[in-house]
Amino acid sequence: MKDVAPHDRPREKLERLGPAGLGDNELLALVLGGGVRGSGALELANRVIEFAGGLYGLTRTAVSDLRRVRGVGRARAAQVIAALEFGRRSLVRDAVERPRFTSPAAMAAYLLPLYGASAVEQFGVVMLDSKARMIRIKLVSVGSIDSTIVHPREVFREAAASAAATIILFHNHPSGDPTPSDNDLVLTARMIHAGDIMGIDVVDHIILADQTYYSLLESGDALLHRDHNRPDKMDTT
Repeated sequence: MKDVAPHDRPREKLERLGPAGLGDNELLALVLGGGVRGSGALELANRVIEFAGGLYGLTRTAVSDLRRVRGVGRARAAQVIAALEFGRRSLVRDAVERPRFTSPAAMAAYLLPLYGASAVEQFGVVMLDSKARMIRIKLVSVGSIDSTIVHPREVFREAAASAAATIILFHNHPSGDPTPSDNDLVLTARMIHAGDIMGIDVVDHIILADQTYYSLLESGDALLHRDHNRPDKMDTT
């Protein structure tokens, strides 16, 4: 790895680009965990792939086969086989049904127990697929929230990486009053504008406070009822 530029090393590339940005040999180098004397992890990974006859051939190898590759002992061979089996199982097993949110009330009911009673402000984003099913939740900022601290690039980098169709913004008010402040509205407007550019709709901004909430969509806020010739992704009833 010493001959590879730091930003092009598999671990750094994974953090920067995600797993889809890595080649087969780079992914395998991460599984192997390192090289051996005279060979770096990438070179060792290339040897393994060449020995197996490509990625498909690798799925049909056994620990005893891989141990024939110079530099691959019992432990590394087991790591590779275990990683392949883990990936295989993730494809064939039934996925757990992801929650689907079709109203601000349903979304708030999910978020309130997690974030409503926090003593500090937390700003996050809920990423949804085209059927309003949750992909993941990501906290973007903790502390004082305003339009300058929470930057759209942080929000939409996460949304794009998760292939989200729409997003819901949320944050909590430790004061116990979920009424949006002027800063909250400015921040929402910035995110909506960024979403228009990115092609990822911001369908709501929910403010949490203990056991209550405020939804800009539910309240009929003009920011979230723009005429874009598209149906809203959530009902307000």
